[in-house]
Amino acid sequence: MVAVIEDDESYRVAVQRLLKSTGFSVQSFASAEDFLNSGQQHETGCLISDIRMPGMSGLELQSKLNSDHCRIPTIFITAHGDEKMRLQAMRGGAVKFLAKPFDGETLLEAVRVALNG
Repeated sequence: MVAVIEDDESYRVAVQRLLKSTGFSVQSFASAEDFLNSGQQHETGCLISDIRMPGMSGLELQSKLNSDHCRIPTIFITAHGDEKMRLQAMRGGAVKFLAKPFDGETLLEAVRVALNG
């Protein structure tokens, strides 16, 4: 299952539709807290997360999952990324760091890489 965590509903729906249209099983969440409260961490094969969200950020979520020994291949999407943020994400084990707007095929390829690890 691919989990999409994005506070912007239009982006969340668009990413979910793109993934479903190519046959991926997808669940989406409006916040990192919603994802953590869902208990879906151990069923998630790939995580697509925004970085800047109200409450817990994508990087904070990545750090929490890592400290809980729950390593999920993660693709970060952000409109506000910089090199320092990208390096932090990649050091934490991110598969890809994509700037919004991004090409759908680039995202799909990153998901395939993440799931086939």
